Amino acid sequence: MMVLAWLAIGGLIFWFMDGQLRPNAHLSEFAEDSRAEVVLRRDRSGHYRAPGQINGHPVTFLVDTGATQVAIPQRLAERIGLHPGRAFRAQTANGVVTVWSTRLDSVSLGGLTARDVSGGILPDMDGDGVLLGMSYLSRFDVTIRDGEMVLRAR
Repeated sequence: MMVLAWLAIGGLIFWFMDGQLRPNAHLSEFAEDSRAEVVLRRDRSGHYRAPGQINGHPVTFLVDTGATQVAIPQRLAERIGLHPGRAFRAQTANGVVTVWSTRLDSVSLGGLTARDVSGGILPDMDGDGVLLGMSYLSRFDVTIRDGEMVLRAR
């Protein structure tokens, strides 16, 4: 009985963590009107996460409609060869921080690629997740409904 209880607890933990750690994206193309579409499903924590690319390098995006730019942790920016520009102060959810501006040659999510996207390198940002902000999102039609975010090419 005790073994079954531990197996059940372990299964619940795995089920919960699997949804937290795995990007939750459904990507599709529509040939009839040549418009690419990406559908993201909200994860259990209420966020939209998905794999993508910056300048051809794989990254994990956390969609942030409240972010002005694409925000990249400094360690990740160095790893993928981004060059910091001028420094400026920015207001974030965690307070005022120093950010270095950068230009991203390409940002891709599914079949949707934007070129020459403004970004910010944040030295105090933890992890390898990239905040996918409005400098990318504003180039597409974005709809949020029933736990899904749909991005469509214009």
